[in-house]
Amino acid sequence: MDSEDEQYLKQRLDELQRDVSKKQKFEPAVAALTSLLRDRYSSASPPLRKSYLTVVSRVATVLKTRYTSPGFWAAGLALFRLALTLVSDPAEKSLLLGYISDAEKVVRQDDEPSALPPPNQGFLFEGHLTVDREPPRPQWLVQESFLASAATLFAAESSANSGRPVTETGGDSQDTANLLQSLIDNLDSVLPPGILDDVRGAPRVPPASKKVVANLPVITITEEKLKKLGEEAECCICKENLVVNDKMQELPCKHTFHPPCLKPWLDEHNSCPICRHELETDDHAYESRKEREREAEEDRKGAANAVRGGEYMYV
Repeated sequence: MDSEDEQYLKQRLDELQRDVSKKQKFEPAVAALTSLLRDRYSSASPPLRKSYLTVVSRVATVLKTRYTSPGFWAAGLALFRLALTLVSDPAEKSLLLGYISDAEKVVRQDDEPSALPPPNQGFLFEGHLTVDREPPRPQWLVQESFLASAATLFAAESSANSGRPVTETGGDSQDTANLLQSLIDNLDSVLPPGILDDVRGAPRVPPASKKVVANLPVITITEEKLKKLGEEAECCICKENLVVNDKMQELPCKHTFHPPCLKPWLDEHNSCPICRHELETDDHAYESRKEREREAEEDRKGAANAVRGGEYMYV
């Protein structure tokens, strides 16, 4: 393959890399890339082969972060399987196997027949089997059962310590262990919310406010901006390199990420993956506690400064 062909194919691959980021052009771009792989990959130079793999990886990233249609995933799966037959580098084969595994899960799920209707979940009420499933027990009944179980466990333990056989209380060591585990598993359902926070440590940070996330600015990566960021610029959540026309959502700390990557991250962690800047939440109790802690910290710093100022006066 001469240099002109190489240059043409490199430009074509760059175009396809941009096209797969546009939903209406995704399938035609994947089809064109599949054709190029099949017909031209074997005669390509090593640098051009790397370009092929870069575009294939971009297809995988776009599928993972933007598109959910099984048809798109099926097209990607065919591309990944073809690429796997052509590459020889073990690292590239491992990468493609991961892409194939992800795509097969989506395509297989779409091919599976719909689940059968669940069996009758009714319960016996006054001698008749109801149609509806049994309603949840009221909280007072759950707490009453919890206290009764605790009393049983305490009686069994007391009998064991006093030298009487545990069987006098109607249980053995295995029953006691099972009962204790059941009590531990159900602490959250019978105790008031928040009562275990002091034991378990700080409560989980609530997710970011949906309104705050929706109002975060979205910027488009241009060639000029990509040059400033550098060739290795990436979304720090999905670890994929940025390309021209990528949409990026900007946090107040000015760090940017793919919108489909950022939302789940903020729901789970509510902080910037880079600098840990925390966004506002919809949990008023949590926000009030943060404000009190902030004011207490400022008061503490003020008192410390005042003490240091007094020490300087007497030096």
